[in-house]
Amino acid sequence: MFNLVYDDKTTHAIGLRPAPARLFYDCLMKTIRRLSQSLILLGALGAGAVHASALPPAISAQLTANYPAVEALYLDLHRHPELAFHEVETAAKLAERARALGFEVTTGVGGTGVVAILHNGPGPTVMLRTEIDALPVQEKTGWSFASTATTKNAAGETIPVMHACGHDIHMSAWYGSAKLMADNRTQWSGTLMLVGQPAEETLQGAAAMLKDGLFTRFGKPDYALSIHDEATLPAGQVGFHAGYFRAAADTVTITIFGQGGHGAAPHDTRDPVVMAARVVMALQTLVSRENNPMDPVVITVGSIHGGTQANVIPDQVQLKLTVRTFKDAVRKRVLASIAREVKGEALAANMPKEPTVEVQAGGDAVFNDPALTLRMAATLRGAMGEQNVTEMPAKMTSEDFASYGQAGVKAVLLHIGAVPPAALEAAHQRGVPLPGPHSPQWAPQYQPTIKAFITAETAVLLDLLPPAKR
Repeated sequence: MFNLVYDDKTTHAIGLRPAPARLFYDCLMKTIRRLSQSLILLGALGAGAVHASALPPAISAQLTANYPAVEALYLDLHRHPELAFHEVETAAKLAERARALGFEVTTGVGGTGVVAILHNGPGPTVMLRTEIDALPVQEKTGWSFASTATTKNAAGETIPVMHACGHDIHMSAWYGSAKLMADNRTQWSGTLMLVGQPAEETLQGAAAMLKDGLFTRFGKPDYALSIHDEATLPAGQVGFHAGYFRAAADTVTITIFGQGGHGAAPHDTRDPVVMAARVVMALQTLVSRENNPMDPVVITVGSIHGGTQANVIPDQVQLKLTVRTFKDAVRKRVLASIAREVKGEALAANMPKEPTVEVQAGGDAVFNDPALTLRMAATLRGAMGEQNVTEMPAKMTSEDFASYGQAGVKAVLLHIGAVPPAALEAAHQRGVPLPGPHSPQWAPQYQPTIKAFITAETAVLLDLLPPAKR
């Protein structure tokens, strides 16, 4: 096997080199990357000392003692999920518990959001955010405490509701971490800002809370942390990724206008179904032939609607797309290219009317502050063990946690495994992925996940909030 050889001065490929030399080159690049990360971490250490040690034994004992109440909350939340901006009972449960811990609690922020503040002397303000909404999914886990909740949608139809994304785990851990921090306030100084955010699943809740004055009414935090459960990591293992981590998501609705008619006489029509098929294929080239492969893009046509029966050519077809990107420049270019391709296909097909292309902007890309991410990773390695903290790849799924970083806060979104290690290994061996978030079969191994969740959140909070001066 041979590989390209690179000129050290120009970095241009100039010939072939045996594979072992290429392996040396790859190892050198990996070493340089790790050194860069170390330098970033040193910068983070200069901003504040990392407490690279396990949770104090007394706090670990408290976590164990508190866990039954935390699990009881989890089971209750799982049985009684609520959809975006309808999380009235859910918010009340969180608010009640935060008040009992001594937090100053405000409800109804951004609709149904909860903000709980604990002032504890001088120091930074650290925000811990949890999502509180569920999904319109019918649960099929087979659990004895499975959700049987239903609600009415905007059309008046009865639909099922389930915490299919694990927000019930997030909220339970949020409460568990809040209790540990409140009960050990002599160990830290600063302000802890707990945020229970609605409507994450619709990517609207963060923006709604910010618009309602989250950072003006309650103060802008110095740091923001959130953690999400994860189906590709074993239960209790924390995953981190510095830089772009979760993608921006936009919805595009395309309406193609044709000339309908009899299915036996297509020559007397302008068939929007055929054009829709051509559009679907043309859009794929925007990724494969117009985009730098180092800048991830996903274009998914998730819905095509047109026509009523087999022998009638309809006069219009509607397509709905989701477009996911990381970089703003790529995002703008891809959306513009979609409009260009659609209008070009209509021109080529001699359609009677130009199609419409409507873009509904979704959440921005989550960007994890690199220095803060590596600082948190170092803290977590000390608290949870080297083997339980791992760097993970970026994901093309979306999260409106991005809004807090866009507002100028140093923010980090971490992930935590929620799958039994043996089941995950078996799935890898079979080459068949396990059900994950948004699946009706999403059944996280909640006990070790919640405990690790609380450990991770508490360790990071105790690091970011300096020790109280005695």
